[in-house]
Amino acid sequence: MVWSRNARAVGNLGIASALTIFLGACGSMSLPSFSSAPPAAPEPGVAPEMPATIRSDEIVGRWGLASFQSPNDRARTEAAARSQCKQPYVIGAGSSGGVIMHLADQATPQELRLKGSPSGKNYIGPAGPAGGEQDREIVSFDGRVLITRFIDKDAAVRYGNMVYVRCASRA
Repeated sequence: MVWSRNARAVGNLGIASALTIFLGACGSMSLPSFSSAPPAAPEPGVAPEMPATIRSDEIVGRWGLASFQSPNDRARTEAAARSQCKQPYVIGAGSSGGVIMHLADQATPQELRLKGSPSGKNYIGPAGPAGGEQDREIVSFDGRVLITRFIDKDAAVRYGNMVYVRCASRA
């Protein structure tokens, strides 16, 4: 009876060892494929940043700032932003060609980049692919009014469409 228990333990250990060796060999073996599907294409690398159609020096300056949720409120919000020029939001020039602005929920402004996309949209955000979660899309810009919307859905709901109206230069 003792011999039977030992034999069973040795047998189980042998089977476990054989399975381990077999499974290890499966990882290094290449078996032929019988499916007619073409092989998967390799994943593309990160594409280089596209330049935006808006230059950073075009948005550097002093801006009145307000926001709206409903497109019907745009005109009223532009007027409210214009009245904020007494205490303007300043978009500064960054040291490496970007602009100094706040990210959503960040107390300290940092240098952000203007980025283009194959679809023709422009974005403002940290380095990386256009349209990232921390980016904001430039919805419209005519030189005098800049409207942006955060890509992150939570930030977009909280902040709405950000309306920047250029403040008159100080005399």
